[in-house]
Amino acid sequence: MRVKRYVVDTMPDAMHSIRSELGSDAVILSTKEVRVGGFMGMFKKKKIEVVAAVEDAQKPGASAKSPAAPQNIPRSAVPQAYQKAAAASSAPAAAGANEPAARTASSGSEAAAKQTFAEIAAALSDTLENKGNVAVLPAVQEEEEETGYLEAEEAPIPHSAAPAAKLAGMAAIDEARNKKLNAASTSELESDVLREIRDMKQWMERIARYSSGAVELPEQLEQIRDRLMEQETDAVLVDEWISNIFDQWHEEGRIWTPEEFNVRMAAQVEDFLSGRIANGIAPDTRIVYIAGPTGVGKTTTIAKLAAEQLFRQGRKVGLITSDTYRISAVEQLRTYAAILNMPLEVVQSPGDLQRALFRLESCDLVLMDTAGRNYRNEMLVAELQSLLAKELKSETFLVLSLTSKSRDMKKIAEHFGRYQLDKVIFTKLDETGSYGPLFNVLNDFPLKLSYITNGQNVPDDLLAATKDQLSGMILGTGGM
Repeated sequence: MRVKRYVVDTMPDAMHSIRSELGSDAVILSTKEVRVGGFMGMFKKKKIEVVAAVEDAQKPGASAKSPAAPQNIPRSAVPQAYQKAAAASSAPAAAGANEPAARTASSGSEAAAKQTFAEIAAALSDTLENKGNVAVLPAVQEEEEETGYLEAEEAPIPHSAAPAAKLAGMAAIDEARNKKLNAASTSELESDVLREIRDMKQWMERIARYSSGAVELPEQLEQIRDRLMEQETDAVLVDEWISNIFDQWHEEGRIWTPEEFNVRMAAQVEDFLSGRIANGIAPDTRIVYIAGPTGVGKTTTIAKLAAEQLFRQGRKVGLITSDTYRISAVEQLRTYAAILNMPLEVVQSPGDLQRALFRLESCDLVLMDTAGRNYRNEMLVAELQSLLAKELKSETFLVLSLTSKSRDMKKIAEHFGRYQLDKVIFTKLDETGSYGPLFNVLNDFPLKLSYITNGQNVPDDLLAATKDQLSGMILGTGGM
């Protein structure tokens, strides 16, 4: 009997290999899912291990009158078919004992084959009963083929092998197979996984030198680091800035004055802000959408933006509100519109929005107040998308309150970020002393800071952000 094992991606692959090598009379003895390859116990791939067997053809030298060999079992048969074939073979084996002595040698060879056949059936039957229909094949030799699967060497199954010995042999073969696959998979993943691990390791080692105390920081730099951490700035960002300043100080002979540390760190913060600050509303923008969660001051911010564009930029401004869930929001914006002598439209659907934009086509700029939404409710946040008319030249501003927790601000930006946010406005600067979350959001999301509000006065408390002011705020050397 020939027995082979295959490790393949899919069952069709296994069937193709079995038919081409063992023929159409081969029988599948067992199938199970295995994990192979990987690197350091990670990234292992799922494979299917299939064990198949086929009975050897009768040798030409055998007597024509010898008992007939058990008929081949179809490949689709279940393992229990071996038990029936083994039972059927016992009768001819008993009759063979009464044949003439001239046939003794031939009968002995056939009886040995039948005994092996019966042993396999018994082992399979016991395993199926004890292990939930997962057959364990006797130990066989195997070698790795270039075709992409593992093939066992063809060898006769020992008659006297005990089930325990068979299981031990199978365990040894599995261990050897895994070693071979691990070696092959490591070479395949080398170009991707190992390169990323090396890069990450180098970066982490560099940061760790300054964050774990392995490198003693000068007193002034230690004070700056403590200040940044008190401002709730992310540790990764702080360590990056500190490591850059430490390297500069070390390269220049370690002779800086305390003031020099402050100047260099301010330059480091301003360099971070480069490319992250926008200059308000672009001159060619036709419509500005104001989005954000509840309670961050969107309606008041819209009134400030409208007054700023009217008085400082000389643009004719129209207002739209879709926040019909709160009557106070509509009335508040209506009051601002009356004071500023601006047209106001109230919309509840995309159709209403198109009609409102048509009525406001004479305006240079349209500011739209979207309804405040619980950012945790995906359905409510998704309603915003239906009201964004991106066919016009537009910008979408996200409004965040500096009184919110840093992790909540990141969650809000993440949820609203799928709707093509362009810029961010931070409100309630006058109600907090922690400015680190502002830098955390700019570091984690592709948003540009446009305005900061620091009070309720319209339009005075709307400030354009600058690098030196923001740097002074977080370092405690200045502010707005």
